Amino acid sequence: MAVSANRLELLQIADAVAREKSIDRMVVIEAMQDAMEKAAKGRYGAETEIKVEINPRSGETRMWRLLEIVEQVEENSRQIELKQAQIKSPEAKVGDFLTEPLPPMEFGRIAAQSAKQVIVQKVRDAERERMYDEYINRIGEIVNGSVKRVEYGNVIVDLGRGEAIIRRDELIPREMFRYGDRVRAYVYDVRREQRGPQIFLSRTHPQFMAKLFMQEVPEIYDGVITIRSIARDPGSRAKIAVTSSDSSIDPVGACVGMRGSRVQAVVGELQGEKIDIIPWTDGIADLVVSALQPADVAKVVLDEQAERIEVVVPDEQLSLAIGRRGQNVRLASQLIGWDIDILTEQEESERRQKEFTERSTLFMEALDVDEMVAQLLASEGFSSVEELAYIDTNEISSIEGFDEETAGEIQNRAAEYLAAIDRAHDEERKALGVEDELYEIAGLTAAMLVALGKDDVKNVEDFAGCASDDLIGWSERKDGETKRFDGTFKDFPVSREEAEDMIMQARIKAGWIKEEDLPAVDVEEVATDEAATDEASA
Repeated sequence: MAVSANRLELLQIADAVAREKSIDRMVVIEAMQDAMEKAAKGRYGAETEIKVEINPRSGETRMWRLLEIVEQVEENSRQIELKQAQIKSPEAKVGDFLTEPLPPMEFGRIAAQSAKQVIVQKVRDAERERMYDEYINRIGEIVNGSVKRVEYGNVIVDLGRGEAIIRRDELIPREMFRYGDRVRAYVYDVRREQRGPQIFLSRTHPQFMAKLFMQEVPEIYDGVITIRSIARDPGSRAKIAVTSSDSSIDPVGACVGMRGSRVQAVVGELQGEKIDIIPWTDGIADLVVSALQPADVAKVVLDEQAERIEVVVPDEQLSLAIGRRGQNVRLASQLIGWDIDILTEQEESERRQKEFTERSTLFMEALDVDEMVAQLLASEGFSSVEELAYIDTNEISSIEGFDEETAGEIQNRAAEYLAAIDRAHDEERKALGVEDELYEIAGLTAAMLVALGKDDVKNVEDFAGCASDDLIGWSERKDGETKRFDGTFKDFPVSREEAEDMIMQARIKAGWIKEEDLPAVDVEEVATDEAATDEASA
């Protein structure tokens, strides 16, 4: 076929390919130009610089050879001397290119096949880019497709204008697909890879359930009801917490639907996965009670610093609260984002008795008092010698059988006990090589300095280089399980804010920063917050 033989045919081919592959017509025309340039180089020499241009309106094809204008020619096929170039074009100068028109050429079988490969590759690249651009913006959506094939447990899905993959671990357990089956899944990732863009789908992702509810519940789609949290054990059970911005709409009832029609539609798509729908509340204690349903909860104790919840349930409710293979408590923990410990009333009673005995023994040894006095102090809620040393004397003297003299004596003994411990810690601190200067940082005690010395933090510079996580530890959550990493101050009741304040003091003292560089604190705002806290406490 001659390049100039049939202009309209070239344009018709470009239009047809562009429509079939859903890509820009100019991309196909540029691919044709590249193919012709490659074929022309096969005739005139691979080192020859060829330029082909196809008019997108008329289909007219023009071909040139490009020659670089230089002072001295080194490559005859690509360069031309300035003098010779100026004969053809008086305005020519070094660095410019001179164009020489080439006649239309006939494509042989090999040239035509090579040109076809170039066009196919260019069109494939453009198609991949188009697919990536389309689906990168659809992450977080549900897509529909048909099963094209199953490879090693992974399902390849035909989306119509591209392929996607549901990996084996993203399929609901015991779920089987065959060629031609219709499938719905959640787009959770789109990546550029060497063999083209990869679209990754999931049927186990928590957001897949959220999107299904959004399709079934108009109130969620409209934003009246919000899904606050989801925890799934795919194919078995799930918990979903919802809240409503309209007090007249029951979020749980809206998600369940008339006679359970809405939730059953989601359950059917998820292969019978049982779904517990609970109302979201900002109170963690109330939320954990709802999350552990159908088990009854007798008592909830929160540890906000460690984000851990201790739940006490009746003895006969223990297996129900934990669930089969720990499923119920595990899903509740994932839903709330806190660790949950389940205790029976008997276990809690035994633990409280053990703690009472330990505290009584501590007071007997530290204060040199008899068992009755120690038990009285423990039963009144005192848990440490520090509390007794620094609390108001009236709190102790108000205990039945105690007078002011007895209260004063107990406080003196507590103070002497703590002073003796501090002296022992100070000796150990010196033996570890921890400098005295660290005492100038407010909040640090002798026991803390010993802990720092054991972690090789021995001066202000060392302490200034610490992060709050180094001091109080941190938690990492993976696959619904939280792993706790202890910090240097694991045995001390130090909050993150207190740790950050101590580190900042050290950095100022070390000269790393200046006090005036710290952000100013709004005194009025602090006063308002304190007043609100006092009011809430009252």
